[in-house]
Amino acid sequence: MTDVLTNPAGSATGDLYPTRGAVEVTTPRQDPVVWSAPGAGGPIGAQDLSGFERDGFLTVDQLITDEEVALYRAELDRLVTDPAVRSDERSIIEPQSQDVRSVFEVHKLSTVFAQLVRDPRVVGRARQILGSDVYVHQSRINVKPGFGASGFYWHSDFETWHAEDGLANMRTVSVSIALTENLDTNGGLMIMPGSHKHFLGCAGETPRDNYKKSLQMQDAGTPSDAALTRMADAHGIRLFTGRAGSATWFDCNCMHGSGDNITPYARSNVFIVFNSVENTAVEPFAAPVRRPDFIGAGDFTPVR
Repeated sequence: MTDVLTNPAGSATGDLYPTRGAVEVTTPRQDPVVWSAPGAGGPIGAQDLSGFERDGFLTVDQLITDEEVALYRAELDRLVTDPAVRSDERSIIEPQSQDVRSVFEVHKLSTVFAQLVRDPRVVGRARQILGSDVYVHQSRINVKPGFGASGFYWHSDFETWHAEDGLANMRTVSVSIALTENLDTNGGLMIMPGSHKHFLGCAGETPRDNYKKSLQMQDAGTPSDAALTRMADAHGIRLFTGRAGSATWFDCNCMHGSGDNITPYARSNVFIVFNSVENTAVEPFAAPVRRPDFIGAGDFTPVR
């Protein structure tokens, strides 16, 4: 059985969220979920913002229009079929099928996706949740073609961003925008509602250049089966479905994952991570070196 300790008030060394030690450590969240002042205003209504605070996520049935979906889908198709993009280190290849799994830093590779990052419907919600100007910590397109695309195992993004990228606080939010229909059968996003209120520090040291393996299959930073069972029993699991153009916003510390896609129907999404300009990266808390900038940005220029 995996040992699990409870750390009630963070670390006295300045690391609020210890991880990658000898045993798993559970730490109550030390940061707000919604950072903006009450009544500050923004595109998210009070009821939805309260739900985000409680559950750690927010769904939008139609963030972008059908015409915009077609534009972004065409750009995704262009990128994943471009030999120069495929050979770029920012492209992650499925080990079995040799298909493109993800393309990172798409807001720098593509002027089309750069426009999406600056769209007020997108960046406005990030600013409201985080209570400040924001920059892009990470962007990528996730491609899950049919007939065997592999999933993403259970994890907290913040655990990796804290351990390997040097983000000190939970002041980061992600949005996943569907560019194909997200069905209950084609490897959709799953989140444990309320799991963002406690941080699970994982056991095991971080290998050097861990990202080269972890972007294909997670190893370091993976929760134990026992911890995941306890969390699922406590919080349940929510599966997200929706038409193309819908979006899911979720807190950086949500425990989430997705299954394999063995259906004929592709599931492709664009994924943007916004971080507060008041939470810029420092040295990694549990890794030999920071990951490359295309995975965890070293450019903290606010989105304008």
